[in-house]
Amino acid sequence: MNVIELFGSNVFNDEVMKNSLPKEVYKSLRRTIDEGEPLDTSIASAVANAMKDWAVKKGATHYTHWFQPLTNLTAEKHDSFIEPSGDKVIMQLTGKSLIVGEPDASSFPSGGTRATSAARGYTAWDPTSPAFVKEGTLYIPTVFVSYTGETLDKKAPLLKSMTALDMQAKRLLKLFGIECRKVATTVGPEQEYFLVDEDVFLQRKDLILTGRTLFGAAPSRGQELEDHYFGTLKTRIADFMRDLDETLWSYGIFAKTKHNEVAPAQHELAPVFTTTNVAVDDNQLTMELMKKVAKKHKLVCLLHEKPFEGVNGSGKHNNWSLSTDSGLNLLDPGETPENNVRFMLILACVIKAVDVYQGILRASVASAGNDHRLGANEAPPAIISVYLGDQLGAIVDSIVLGREYVPTKAIHSSIGVPESTMLPIDTTDRNRTSPFAFTGNKFEFRMLGSQASVADPNIVLNTIVAETFAEAVTALEVKEDFAAACKEYTEKLLKEHYRIIFNYNGYGPDWEPEAEKRGLLNNKTTADAVPEFFKRENIDVFVNQGVYTEKEVIARANIALENYIKTINIEALTMAEMAKQDIYPAVNGYIAELCSVIAAKRAVSEKFACKTDVALADQLCTMNDALMAAIKKLETDLAEMPEGERAASQKMAHVVVPDMEEVRRLADGMEKLCSSDYWPYPTYTDLLYSVK
Repeated sequence: MNVIELFGSNVFNDEVMKNSLPKEVYKSLRRTIDEGEPLDTSIASAVANAMKDWAVKKGATHYTHWFQPLTNLTAEKHDSFIEPSGDKVIMQLTGKSLIVGEPDASSFPSGGTRATSAARGYTAWDPTSPAFVKEGTLYIPTVFVSYTGETLDKKAPLLKSMTALDMQAKRLLKLFGIECRKVATTVGPEQEYFLVDEDVFLQRKDLILTGRTLFGAAPSRGQELEDHYFGTLKTRIADFMRDLDETLWSYGIFAKTKHNEVAPAQHELAPVFTTTNVAVDDNQLTMELMKKVAKKHKLVCLLHEKPFEGVNGSGKHNNWSLSTDSGLNLLDPGETPENNVRFMLILACVIKAVDVYQGILRASVASAGNDHRLGANEAPPAIISVYLGDQLGAIVDSIVLGREYVPTKAIHSSIGVPESTMLPIDTTDRNRTSPFAFTGNKFEFRMLGSQASVADPNIVLNTIVAETFAEAVTALEVKEDFAAACKEYTEKLLKEHYRIIFNYNGYGPDWEPEAEKRGLLNNKTTADAVPEFFKRENIDVFVNQGVYTEKEVIARANIALENYIKTINIEALTMAEMAKQDIYPAVNGYIAELCSVIAAKRAVSEKFACKTDVALADQLCTMNDALMAAIKKLETDLAEMPEGERAASQKMAHVVVPDMEEVRRLADGMEKLCSSDYWPYPTYTDLLYSVK
């Protein structure tokens, strides 16, 4: 395999465009991609024809407008290239078909912005993300809007947020005498996941229907030995990863790092950074291909944030940076950040954005699955805070607290082995418990759930930083002594938003009360987090930056709550079904066997009547009856749901979920007591350790 030849072989990339398009058409398209110029529709036919010819040579017979509705998944409708020509057909893709499509919009989530009867929707080509061929179809990345103009997807607002940040960042840089064509955010979303044997998976109704185990007692061995992290890859896992790498590379996805994660059966894939909208498309495609490649190896890829209780959940760390088209990283502090006026101002603006809009930043990663993960097993807590590290933390402390700052430099050190090279030690450590950590020349937003679209948090992040950049420009552009004003403004922001900075252990018992004292939000559930979007100031920031209309903000909040309600409802119904149809009868069967043993022993002699058998049968009878009572309460609470998403989500979070936890507690307790011959499902040991 030649990786260089393989990479991007299924993508209509720059090299293909350059070789297949007329020079002027290519230049025009590049200006749209690189500089954000409006697409010249007169070139559409030439691009469409070249794209079709290339795709047909790759074996494609159909094309599809590939878009990202408000489901966290992608959507596609396939049309063939064939057009009638007398008694025969020709293969054709018109410029109009490339630019605009018309899928039915009525059955996608709209959050109340569209009636079911209002069916018309449009997809519009996004030329900034390359088309590709997959499974005989040309995939054309697009945005998705309604007939009346509301955005019905994640791509359109993401592109708008990137435009807003580009515009405001260029205004800010201009104050420093820096002119550039474009400022773009780049993202490298690390992807965590679990792999389980397909045959074992298919015996678990909860995994099939919900993506997570609703029942399962802790195995005798979990992750406590810490031996799985970066451990040797099992043969089937290594084969899967090799196949996945080659598949992703063929689609131009920069899959870079792969390794075992902390929990048994858990793994991670990390890509190289790329422009945010392309990174979002790549990650959506990556999640799809992970599942398909896993199936080829008789494995199932689990992307749920918490498929197994008691071990690490899976996240998707969002490494976010900001650079000009000339390669200037605006988050690079340089050798002496304390003297880097531009960097310190940008840092202060980001800190302000995270503090002021902490509510919607937390809400952007809220989901039923992520509620289980945040605050446990290396996932950051639900409280938003910023980690700056030792060096930047000391600089900010000196400004805010009036302390003397003593510069620190990377020092050379040795591990004490003569053969090892002397390496510079970084000026700061990492903090795995921080939700939003500065990591050298970027911020790592660590709260994202593993199955979520990375579009949502980046839309929020781009928008709120654009807003604080705009406010900085308004405050500074009228100042005569810019350098002095810039320093004064930076100090003002750092002092006003110092509360959001926390450079210590986010898992520590003192952090929650300390965060409350600081006035920081602690919205632990989706039901509590998402309503932040309804607040006037949070609606206004999207409207101000042209990312969402007020109607669109409210619609997305309603969709998030509706999805949460439906997810919990599916889980609760599945749990009740499994408990009543499988667990309760199985335990009764084992109790009956125990009673037969007790009766047989007593038939021989009363002195053989085993007290242990009697006690175990009695305990299981009590617990099984309690299980059915808990199920009855769960079903009653489900049936009595209040009207409206906000009220219903609150009941789901604070009544139904605790009901489910009680059902699980009883069932998992009985699993530990019941004979394995009677237990109806594969155990955690089977699920986590069956792949060799």
